[in-house]
Amino acid sequence: MRYALYTGCVAKGAGRELLTATTYAAERLGIQLNEMKDASCCGAGVVDDDNRLLADSMNARTFSLAEASGLDIMTICGTCQGVMRAAQKKIDGNPDYKARVNAALLKDTGRVYAGKVKIKHFYQIIHEDYGLENLAARVTVKLAGLKVAPFYGCYVLRPHEYSDVKVPDRPDYLEKFIETLGATPVDYPEKLKCCGFPILMSNKTNSLQLSGNAILGAIKAGADCIVTPCPLCQLNMDSYQPEIEAILERKLGLPILHYPQLLALALGATLDDVKTNTHIVRPNKALHEASD
Repeated sequence: MRYALYTGCVAKGAGRELLTATTYAAERLGIQLNEMKDASCCGAGVVDDDNRLLADSMNARTFSLAEASGLDIMTICGTCQGVMRAAQKKIDGNPDYKARVNAALLKDTGRVYAGKVKIKHFYQIIHEDYGLENLAARVTVKLAGLKVAPFYGCYVLRPHEYSDVKVPDRPDYLEKFIETLGATPVDYPEKLKCCGFPILMSNKTNSLQLSGNAILGAIKAGADCIVTPCPLCQLNMDSYQPEIEAILERKLGLPILHYPQLLALALGATLDDVKTNTHIVRPNKALHEASD
């Protein structure tokens, strides 16, 4: 199995542990990754608000790079996945608009997007392409006793017409993944809510309140940690957790893991291997015991 790896911005910046864990896990699963070093930012939904054609042309360029390599794209960011899939559906669903995008793309880069590439998040590849049965056979450290709260993030599920999740209102991808690793998935209503990151710059208090609600929901349900396929959700809930605690006026201390970190731990990685020491909220006793 081979994919063109679209790292996104966070995995090369504030969340470098995400890329480390992804590389570790992919190597042990025999998944080959060709990093797309010339790809641009997906726009994170912000560029589209100001200039739709520019945003879609940026993503079409990325798609054309993958097409030239003959590989489908693997993302490791829920936001990148959602933005890129939305752009692809807009372009592919309107031949006249696709011609406009390609005209701009050809003029500026000499490239053309044909519409052949598929875009899949790592969690989707594990679930649909690699297969959970095959994953179970590769697990070397059963995370028995670890209670994990899944947190999907907005761009994985919404808008529903752009989502790759078969039943966005009742997703089970993360739950089945957690079970395959030997851990126990924790159910709580906030797992389908927003972490608040999109409004962090405009209304920080409300943004962190949303993250706080999610963390509190997971704690009340008995979770030892949260796992998410979106690094922006991870950043909001981990990096700002001390400020969230001040808003809520209570201690939280719940570790927030990237999807590939939990995967790598089950494949034999240590907490140091997946750089959990870079997190604001460090691994708790339950994580240490599960990964020993």
